[in-house]
Amino acid sequence: MDKLSEIKKKFTGSFLAEPAVLQEKLSHIKAFIFDWDGVFNDGRKDEHGSSPFSEVDSMGVNMLRFNHYLHMATLPSAAIISGERNKASFTFGAREHFHSVYYKVLSKVDALGHVCNKHGILPHEIAYFFDDVLDLAFAEQCGLRIMVGRSCNPFLIEYADRKGLADYITAADGGNHAVREASELIMGLRGLYDDTIEQRTYFSDKYKEYLRLRNMVEPVFYSTVHSEIKEQVPQ
Repeated sequence: MDKLSEIKKKFTGSFLAEPAVLQEKLSHIKAFIFDWDGVFNDGRKDEHGSSPFSEVDSMGVNMLRFNHYLHMATLPSAAIISGERNKASFTFGAREHFHSVYYKVLSKVDALGHVCNKHGILPHEIAYFFDDVLDLAFAEQCGLRIMVGRSCNPFLIEYADRKGLADYITAADGGNHAVREASELIMGLRGLYDDTIEQRTYFSDKYKEYLRLRNMVEPVFYSTVHSEIKEQVPQ
């Protein structure tokens, strides 16, 4: 069994694009952009409007970024784009040294030009992780689209498939580590999986250099103000 066939057998999500196509798309990726609610969690909120994240997903995202660094010798851009104000996303973005966190964005597709301009990327260089209706217009323009699966919305998943808005649907939902599943898939498709894990395990010099560069990044926060996306200090 060849590598791509083995990957397709291991992952029980839905491949709307064949693994070879996903590999080709990944060769152009320079940025990983995530929706928050329903992606890092199941979408439930506490009384303060916040929804949590998992350390399992956090490790997956860090390994995903390190894997990219091993391939490209440069940090990928990393961002969160949410339609809501979510303190947990601020904490995650700061702790994991993402480049930017967008919140209370009225129309995510309107943020695309802003994201590309600020990160010096083109839409086809974005891998987007998303789950719901408000993400579809943004996903349509991105190079690689990972949609978080949920058993409660089969018609939406079928719609995304029929309209060509997703490349892979995760088997896990947001409350059960869909981000980790997607991270593992991408690292498996890209290669150097064992090297990525072993260098992190033994805290290699390459991992130390990656971590030094990653930790120099401090997130910039943006929000929609009077129909324009502007830099904001979240309260």
